[in-house]
Amino acid sequence: MKNQFINILKMRRSHYALDKKTTIADGEIVKLVEEAVYLTPSAFNSQSARAVVLFHKDHDRLWDIVTEELRKIVPEDRFAATDVKMQAFKKAYGTVLFFEDQSVVQNLQERFPLYRDVFPLWSNQSAGMLNLVVWTALAENGLGASLQHYNPIIDAEVTKAFNLPSNWKLIAQMPFGVPNGPLNEKTNIPIAERVKVFGK
Repeated sequence: MKNQFINILKMRRSHYALDKKTTIADGEIVKLVEEAVYLTPSAFNSQSARAVVLFHKDHDRLWDIVTEELRKIVPEDRFAATDVKMQAFKKAYGTVLFFEDQSVVQNLQERFPLYRDVFPLWSNQSAGMLNLVVWTALAENGLGASLQHYNPIIDAEVTKAFNLPSNWKLIAQMPFGVPNGPLNEKTNIPIAERVKVFGK
């Protein structure tokens, strides 16, 4: 049995301590994201996924936005810990923003009313696949990352700051960079509780 793909998947972990360094050129990172968006499947081949890659001052700008939006809702006596966390993300090299184009989803709902209620679910499933593809591809190239979800708190400000279409719905944020700290211990429940086999 070939297991190269599984071995690459094993490289993908949540890295929170990241340096503002990279193992590959910015253009290669962009190409990686472009290929991931191009190759990740979607329901009805809808191709609803959208991505934004942020480097340098625009990466910093994003995490400043997140920090200021959280400052509005986090109690003052708890904000110091929040700020430390945001500064850690800002110390990363860059961030990939993941979106789903809601105009595509709505068009499918109108064209195929029988599946109206499940198109948003299928859109999210496709987004999840893209998250994994990008995350794993970054890991294969020696870059650590984590998946964050500060949407919808930051949606309006992000759309405005980067002049993005209003129909792009923010799904997740993925800060990435060179890992500079130990990984958290990962535990797993027995696989027999998660996978059943019949017809043996």
